[in-house]
Amino acid sequence: MDEAAEKKKGSEKKSLPVLPWMRNPVDVNLIEECPLNFLPFLDPRLEVALQNMGISSLFPVQVAVWQETIGPGSFERDLCINSPTGSGKTLAYALPIVQMLSTRAVKCLRALVVLPTRDLAMQVKEVFATIAPAVGLSVGLAVGQSSIADEISELIKRPKLCAGICYDPEDFSQELQSAVDILVATPGRLIDHINNTKGFTLKHLCYLVVDETDRLLREAYQSWLPTVLKLTCSCTESLFPYSNTSLPSTFDSLKTIRRLGVERGFKDKSYPRLVKMVLSATLTQDPSKLAQLDLHHPLFLTTGQSRYQLPEQLKSFKLICESKLKPLYLVALLQTLEGEKSIVFTSSVESTHRLCTLLNFFGDLQIKIKEYSGLQRQSVRSTTLRAFRAGKIQVLVSSDAMTRGMDVDGVRNVINYDMPAYIKTYIHRAGRTARAGQTGCCFTLLHKEEVKRFKKLLLKADNNCCPVHSVPSESIDSLRSIYNSALAKLKESVKAETYKKRKINFKPSSIGKQK
Repeated sequence: MDEAAEKKKGSEKKSLPVLPWMRNPVDVNLIEECPLNFLPFLDPRLEVALQNMGISSLFPVQVAVWQETIGPGSFERDLCINSPTGSGKTLAYALPIVQMLSTRAVKCLRALVVLPTRDLAMQVKEVFATIAPAVGLSVGLAVGQSSIADEISELIKRPKLCAGICYDPEDFSQELQSAVDILVATPGRLIDHINNTKGFTLKHLCYLVVDETDRLLREAYQSWLPTVLKLTCSCTESLFPYSNTSLPSTFDSLKTIRRLGVERGFKDKSYPRLVKMVLSATLTQDPSKLAQLDLHHPLFLTTGQSRYQLPEQLKSFKLICESKLKPLYLVALLQTLEGEKSIVFTSSVESTHRLCTLLNFFGDLQIKIKEYSGLQRQSVRSTTLRAFRAGKIQVLVSSDAMTRGMDVDGVRNVINYDMPAYIKTYIHRAGRTARAGQTGCCFTLLHKEEVKRFKKLLLKADNNCCPVHSVPSESIDSLRSIYNSALAKLKESVKAETYKKRKINFKPSSIGKQK
């Protein structure tokens, strides 16, 4: 794209209309942390569960959401939350949802949380699983990690059969019930269950959480959102039949009926309107995308005026290096960090694999380094992540599979081996450190020609402070011979892997037969 086209595209983005409800947001920065014993209406059982997690108070964004859901707000409006990474967004929605569902002992699927990746969904499920059992609620996971049959057995409760009795198949299917109150899912597997799993229904759904909203709205994901909204709207006809309400018969939109569930006094009925919470550290402001969510009188909660915000305790640095010697600068930097838990981000899964392989050919660095990318099986990624969390691995080389939402306690440093192309990517990468009020550093390796572009990138997040971080020149010189040896080993490794792939993909039947 030429410069004129880029400027035109940039001006079009700037000219996008801002939705009226986004012009006067609730500033989360004005809200203070709140000790659990001062949090109004908190169920004592949940307070104990939180204390067992080591939580003694709620962060500002968590307090703000609590006030708008359990407090005076009482879920009368849908919530849009734009808050920096590591600010506590997961617990911000998990806690009020669990509290609300605990007030009614009905076993059916009443809350759905949708996330873009398996790893992130598994992490969110763990948060729910630490508090939900305290009030008698169960949480399910639908991400495709296991077979769909195994997932069905976890999500659907089948009636007990007595020997010697004949059952009508239709009656049997009607007795299938949800075994979970809350479901955490990825879009693809959610659609699989909607289309194929008997007994799986969204007709009782009260709460829908769309986490990492901008990514979920950007990608189609089998049209999961229109499907969910259509199913939750279609059940409203039986929940609020015209004959039992004062609604005029001229209403032809089920969406209108659901909205009027609050506006016309149905708020306290068995099936209120579907409440939505959408969250991201970089929430889109595009009206056409937000319109897909069909939000009800949305309330916008954000921190400050800028859409793009970095964690308060984050320090950003840049390393200027020669292109050919980039791996040397990375190794020298890792040595100065002395084994601190760090994540190195690359631009692709292929780069992740090759860089990790190269680093492990550098001899005895006394640093345990592993890769984490979409090329690996889910079981391998999960094992690696557990080892990283436990401190058995000090450095994780990752593609952007780990950029969004992943929470690993004790990550002190994030290193951008490849400069991110967009400020969103920088924010989500950098947000793996300096979480929950902790300090952290983000280093970005740059060629000289990238420095000016990187400065413009950071200005979009109001960051004008990114000093140069230098590594000792003697460290670079001492690594040169080891580097050359590591490069030679990498070339041999790549050749061997390429040969292995060709051998696996080789099919004798593809060879033309002589006639």
